[in-house]
Amino acid sequence: MGIDPGSQRTGIGIIDVDAAGRTSHVFHAAVVLLGHDTFPLRLKQIFDEVCAIIAEHRPSEVAIERVFMARNPDSALKLGQARGAAICAVANQGLSVAEYSAREIKQCVVGGGASEKRQVQHMVGILLNITQKLQADAADALAIALTHAHTRASMQRIGAAVAADMRGADIPGARRSAWRRRSSTRSGWSES
Repeated sequence: MGIDPGSQRTGIGIIDVDAAGRTSHVFHAAVVLLGHDTFPLRLKQIFDEVCAIIAEHRPSEVAIERVFMARNPDSALKLGQARGAAICAVANQGLSVAEYSAREIKQCVVGGGASEKRQVQHMVGILLNITQKLQADAADALAIALTHAHTRASMQRIGAAVAADMRGADIPGARRSAWRRRSSTRSGWSES
């Protein structure tokens, strides 16, 4: 599950990742928060809706966009509070939260850290085979979920490669490092 927190709209996206690493779309929405007169009621709506979506879809992992420093301190504070409400909802459901910067998300999904929102929307649609136009906040949330899935899979592959290298085993598709070790050869070094 990916969450793109906002004080006016919070994007939520859920994907499924199979054993082979293929991703598929499960759910996406943009929670519109403008119907409340007070900001605390917006935060409550974020908390309640994130809890309800987690209860309905039962994601096993959650990722959220890291707050960036905005030029307007009031906007940055509100964004941080909206993010806090979402994180509390996730923690309340017993799940941990991974965090990614906007640059990391754009780099992962589009291939460039300075990509535009419409490029993210377009690539998310392609990667998850979604034909209808995606709302920007929902697309960002799905992009966060894709980033987490990709990052987790990469870390698992790296961990497996390191473990295999330590055991001296070969992994299909992975290159073994050329380690030099001291031996009793004439030059004193041999490669393995």
